[in-house]
Amino acid sequence: MEYLIRFAQIHDSFRKAELEALADLLHIHIVFSEYNQYSPHCIVILPDEAAACALIQRSILSQGIYELWGSGFTYEELHGDIARRTSSQWPIYQSSSFKFEIQAFQIKRSLKEQAEIIQSLAYLGFEGPIQLKNPEQTFSIFEECEWGIKDPKRIHFGRFISGSSRIILDKYTLKKRKYLSTTSMDSELALLTANLTQAAPGKLFYDPFVGTGSFSIACAHFGAVCMGSDIDGRAVRGKSGINIATNFRQYNLVDKSLDNFLADLTHTPLRQGRFLDGIICDPPYGVREGLKVLGSRDGGGKGVVWIDGQAAHLQDKYIPPKKPYSFERMLDDILDFAVESLVDGARLSLWMPTANDEEVELDIPTHPFLEVVSVCVQPFNKWSRRLLTYRKLRNEEVKLDQSLKPKLLGDGTTANDLNSFRRRYFEGFKAEP
Repeated sequence: MEYLIRFAQIHDSFRKAELEALADLLHIHIVFSEYNQYSPHCIVILPDEAAACALIQRSILSQGIYELWGSGFTYEELHGDIARRTSSQWPIYQSSSFKFEIQAFQIKRSLKEQAEIIQSLAYLGFEGPIQLKNPEQTFSIFEECEWGIKDPKRIHFGRFISGSSRIILDKYTLKKRKYLSTTSMDSELALLTANLTQAAPGKLFYDPFVGTGSFSIACAHFGAVCMGSDIDGRAVRGKSGINIATNFRQYNLVDKSLDNFLADLTHTPLRQGRFLDGIICDPPYGVREGLKVLGSRDGGGKGVVWIDGQAAHLQDKYIPPKKPYSFERMLDDILDFAVESLVDGARLSLWMPTANDEEVELDIPTHPFLEVVSVCVQPFNKWSRRLLTYRKLRNEEVKLDQSLKPKLLGDGTTANDLNSFRRRYFEGFKAEP
C-alpha cells in the first residue's frame, strides 16, 4: 500500500537515511516509489497501516504519514486518481467525524481558495459531522508549487495515519537543559543521529567523546543503555554537582545511564571484545585548539609526583599530560575501535568536517570490516560536516580483496601539521597548489 510522508523543512540529506535506518531496525520492508531530496513529500510502499505507524512514530525529520488516496499534476488528474484508487473505501468513512486540511508548499491559499478546493471533493459523500478538533478522520490536500508560481506542480490527497516524534524536540531542547557547554550537540541532530545508529531497548551504546552527554541522552530516550568517556575530566565531573548525571535525572532516564569515565580511545580501560551495540560520537575537529591524546610528547614515562604525601595522579584535580594527535589518525582509530568492539550488524555513527570545495574535501574514512551505510551533510558557509554511519560486517561479508590501509600518522608536531582540516580552516579553504 502506498503512503505519503510529509517532511519537516530541515536537514534534507538526512531524511531518506533516517527512514531506511528505522525500517531496518523495525524489520519493515520499505520501497521509495517517489523521492526527491528537495521535495517536502515522498511516497513509500509499506506492508500495512501498523508498519506505517511504527515507522513514522520514531522519525524526527518527518511530520506525519498519510494513506495515499490520490496524486496528480492537476486537480482533474487528482480527482480521477482518487476515484480509481479509493472509491470502495468512501462508505467506510461516510458517518465518521472529519476535517479537511490544505498543506501548501511555497504558496499561501486564501480562505476562499481553500473552501473551493475542499468543495471540489464533495463527491466523496462524507455525511458525518465536521469536527476541527480531534476528528475521527483527517484528510489533507498537499500542494507543491514552484516559488512565486500559483499553479501546483504536484498535488496529493491522503488520510492521516500518525504523527512523528518531532513533538519531543521541545522537551529536549538545549534551552531547557541543565548541564551543557558550547560544544553540546543540538538536540534534534542528537536524536536524529541516535535513529541512524538504531538506538533501541536492550542495546548498549557508547560515546567516546561524551562531553555533556547529548548523544547519550538521545539514545537513552529511545531505550538504549548508555556509557561515555572523555579526555576532558572537567566535562565528565562537571561543576558544583551539575554534570552528565544531572541531565539523566532531568529527563527521568537514570536507569539508562551506565557510567562515564575519563579516557581516550588510545588508552581505553574497556575490555577487549565485541560487546557494544552502537557507537555514536562527534569527535573534536581541533579548530579552537589542537587535538590531543593522553601521553607525553617524548613518549617516555614520568616519575610519580607527590603532593602532601599523596600521588598527584590519584588526586581529584589531577590533569594528565597530553600530546598532539593527528586528525586523520583519530578517524582511523575510531574505526579500528568500532571493529574490535561492535557486535555483528551494529552501527557506528560519527560526525566529521569537510570543506565545501571538492579540491580540498577530506576523504571518507573506510575499513574493510565496516560498510558505509549513509553519508549525510549539514552545510555551513565554506565548510560542512558529514554524519557517517557504518555497519559492522560479519566475517563472511568482508571482501577478501580488501586490505587494511596503513595508519595515517601525520607529519610534524604542531596542531596544523597534524590536522589538515584545521590548517585549511584558517587558510579559508583555499585549494592547495
